[in-house]
Amino acid sequence: MKAVHFGAGNIGRGFVGLLLHQGGYELIFSDVAAPLVDAINAVDSYTVHEVGEGGKDTVVTGFRAINSAEHPDQVIDEIAGANIVTTAVGPTILRFVAPHIVAALALRDPSSPPLQIMACENAINATDLLRDEIIGLAGGAWDALASRAVFANTAVDRIVPGQPDGGGVDVTVEPFYEWAIERPPFGDNPPNIPGAHFVDDLAPYIERKLFTVNTGHATTAYFGARAGVEKISDALAGPEIAAQVAATLEETSALLVAKHGLDPVAQADYRATILKRFRNDALPDTVWRVGRQPLRKLSRNERFISPAAEAAERGLSVDALVAAMGAALEFDDAEDPQSVDLQRMIREQDAASFTASVTGIGPEHPLFARVQAVVQARQADLG
Repeated sequence: MKAVHFGAGNIGRGFVGLLLHQGGYELIFSDVAAPLVDAINAVDSYTVHEVGEGGKDTVVTGFRAINSAEHPDQVIDEIAGANIVTTAVGPTILRFVAPHIVAALALRDPSSPPLQIMACENAINATDLLRDEIIGLAGGAWDALASRAVFANTAVDRIVPGQPDGGGVDVTVEPFYEWAIERPPFGDNPPNIPGAHFVDDLAPYIERKLFTVNTGHATTAYFGARAGVEKISDALAGPEIAAQVAATLEETSALLVAKHGLDPVAQADYRATILKRFRNDALPDTVWRVGRQPLRKLSRNERFISPAAEAAERGLSVDALVAAMGAALEFDDAEDPQSVDLQRMIREQDAASFTASVTGIGPEHPLFARVQAVVQARQADLG
């Protein structure tokens, strides 16, 4: 069995690639970073180090890497003969993955089982985004290729911090992980991925993760950055930030309970587990890593606006979510291009234009005025 994984970074090696290895797949990483590809090909094993309570080390073997920028034909050939394709590249990069898959499907033996495609991204229905890119590129040829692939959305969750210097291609991660995968697209032939669980309805899992883990992580980062704290675990050690994060997640939990019928007690337990993970001081995770790309995190279908918009539409409280957005507007990291753009846009645009362009909600939406107010407050602070 063979799996091709796009994105040989820390998530790719420390989570998705690890579980595919444990499922018995020969693992081919595809990446455009030449030094990383060379480093992977220079070793015959790497170790995933779990740090914190219950952590262990796991050695991964049976892999190689291809530079897809320099050798796209090699990647295409590998996909044509693979069982699985996965990604961990970021939702905006999926459009660059799609051409390789389209070309590979054209080469694929029509009598072989369909290629199982899963985008493992921090986005709602990311596999659907990838599928739409593939279908658009295939155009009129898609009818002939459609039977050669199946697409399943996934929800993935594992904290993988910035890595210590000198670690090579080893990866440090937290012990906890969750990989939920849609069951129906696979019929009677789901992929063999130990530790993953297959569900009939993925929507609650995707939104529970995005609106709890991702919303909570980013909230911690933005309030931590405002307070001048470096580590995520240290940010939650203080009662003020801990209370702000808890309040934000209580609001997203109220939405999840109302929308998906989740059990309130079970959701409270899940929320407590998430906060415990964030407090893992063995993880060298910083507010600057977690807070990066604030423009994406403030966009319409992401961790702040999406739950806040739905909560506002239902008449639920959004006070803490809006406060967290206010903290995000202050995120100022000269090494993060989106942070630089964010601060420039706040200075150059009026509050209404900024709110509409960044969040994707219009003036008629019940959330708009609340967000516009925190944008105006940030502009006032900047003078």
